[in-house]
Amino acid sequence: MPSSSNNFRVLVLGGTTEASALCRYLEQEPSISATLSLAGVTKQPHLPTLSVRIGGFGGSDGLSTWLKTHAINAVIDATHPFAATMSQHAATACAATQIPLLRLERSGWQEMPGDTWLHAANLAEAANLLANSPKWNTASQRIFLTTGRKELAPFKIAPQHHYLIRSIDAPDPASLPPHATILLDRGPFDVQNEAKLMQDYGITLLVSKNSGGSATYPKLEAARLLRIPVLMIDRPAACPNIPTVETAQQAMAWLQAHQAASTRRKV
Repeated sequence: MPSSSNNFRVLVLGGTTEASALCRYLEQEPSISATLSLAGVTKQPHLPTLSVRIGGFGGSDGLSTWLKTHAINAVIDATHPFAATMSQHAATACAATQIPLLRLERSGWQEMPGDTWLHAANLAEAANLLANSPKWNTASQRIFLTTGRKELAPFKIAPQHHYLIRSIDAPDPASLPPHATILLDRGPFDVQNEAKLMQDYGITLLVSKNSGGSATYPKLEAARLLRIPVLMIDRPAACPNIPTVETAQQAMAWLQAHQAASTRRKV
């Protein structure tokens, strides 16, 4: 992408479909020099033609230093709705450096007629329910566990169940509950295949984070169709006082407004 020393510099904290959509807009905007930052969790991520940085910053202090060193003018936090630590680091670093910060986050899923949702505040609470709740600990369940490969260890406290675990990359064997079947796959998925998968494995409970979005929503539609209950892990609390939008187009409009304001200040 063409750039110059006068370009408006943006850091996009990515890893979501919304971040990818924003990057496609930025690829077409030569007056903005954007860097996409990825945590490095996925082994073969889909990369844009923008500058890409992979790996952590070293906490909020490290991020603050990076922002100042690279003369960043604005930050878009488009990380996963459950990446609460990174979002907090971004909020702290941007407050310290007085750099505008926008949160780009898709809305969460809502319970629909025909759904049977149980709620847990976090992974530990969900695992505890499976281990100790009278509803779940009296018999072995066949559980479709879709919380991501990095967050399986809490469920080792409920070893009586059988788990179907789907992830893009293979999980660490040490993190797995004893009765686990691994399915490596990448969305988007459709409701017919999700329903067939649940039927083939005899699933009796779906465990999911409330990630939102369309790519993995069909699993909830399939659970509704098959009358399978869902243990839904609620989102962590958002950082207060951070402006938030839901679409890449809205984020782009915010960036362009800040770019125009920055240009006026220089005149």
